[in-house]
Amino acid sequence: MSDLNTTPLHALHGELGAKMTPFAGYDMPLQYPAGVLKEHLHCRSQAGLFDVSHMGQVILRTPSGDAADAALALESLVPVDLLGLKPGRQRYGLFTNDAGGIEDDLMIANRGDHLFLVVNAACKDADIARLRARLDGLCSVEPVTDRALIALQGPGAEAALLDLTTACRDMRFMDVTTVDSDFGPLWVSRSGYTGEDGYEISVAADRAEAFARALLEDPAVAPIGLGARDSLRLEAGLCLYGADLDPTTTPVEAALTWAIQKARRTGGAREGGFPGADVILRQMAEGPARLRVGLLPEGRAPMRAGTEIFAAPDDDTPIGTVTSGAYGPWIEAPMSMAYLATHATEPGTVVFGAVRGKRLPATVTALPFRPAQFKR
Repeated sequence: MSDLNTTPLHALHGELGAKMTPFAGYDMPLQYPAGVLKEHLHCRSQAGLFDVSHMGQVILRTPSGDAADAALALESLVPVDLLGLKPGRQRYGLFTNDAGGIEDDLMIANRGDHLFLVVNAACKDADIARLRARLDGLCSVEPVTDRALIALQGPGAEAALLDLTTACRDMRFMDVTTVDSDFGPLWVSRSGYTGEDGYEISVAADRAEAFARALLEDPAVAPIGLGARDSLRLEAGLCLYGADLDPTTTPVEAALTWAIQKARRTGGAREGGFPGADVILRQMAEGPARLRVGLLPEGRAPMRAGTEIFAAPDDDTPIGTVTSGAYGPWIEAPMSMAYLATHATEPGTVVFGAVRGKRLPATVTALPFRPAQFKR
């Protein structure tokens, strides 16, 4: 008998013919009968439905019932301007450690009287413990355990959701709202992790399967597994925690300084005050020794995670390592993300990956590999 956790959509995955795989302690769909490539292209051209219920949903409340108080408290753990986050909006954030490394990445929404967080599945227990240890006496930390989380992504996502509720029509990228529906209250954000327009929707666990079935009645909507979710996020230049981000990697090295707003930077209204601020702010001023970049390998073979990168085909000392690599079905080319010594990160620079005993060329490129399609 499996000791893996299951999501409220587990039975539906079986009915749809999913090939299942262990992921972050859950039994999750890797792919459906269409296969990873077709699922990827379907999401890019129509709409994909993803079960992301394994991720952690957490509410932060303060006795005042004012999200601004929760925001100020949470700023002690993330290098993000949360006081400037307006009700009905969300931001990407990072939990950092005292060395400036990234402990997890997350989404943070201001829902008026509280903050709503979505954290990675493999990190959620540690994240909840971190929140409780730092915010004890300031905020209540409330894991949400009775709701599923569904992502609906792609150019057909809006039309598919409008068939069930029209309240999301005017939402823009990173808007959040709660809407009534035949499936109970839906907590909706216009966001996702594919580079496409779309939504992430928190729905009561006991209504999740009915909600997913209703979305799948739209011929434009197909179920998408973890395999295509990974290639979609990579094509969009988005990091996967545990692969491209980890506790030894800083936001500056990860090219995520855009997520650190002016108020938290040197000279800002609330400069520093988060774990590792001295390291991170120094790197922002002086530059890091390495940097995350995109690579476009020549030929058709991907350079996958762990591939060592060299400045020249006959060099002995690597200048970096690939952290994610796959074939990009939409761009019809192999693609990788790697951390390289900063001197080799100028777009257009040719470097060499060690693949099956050979040094194969790849060109440094700006990310993303495919421009985002968000509704601004």
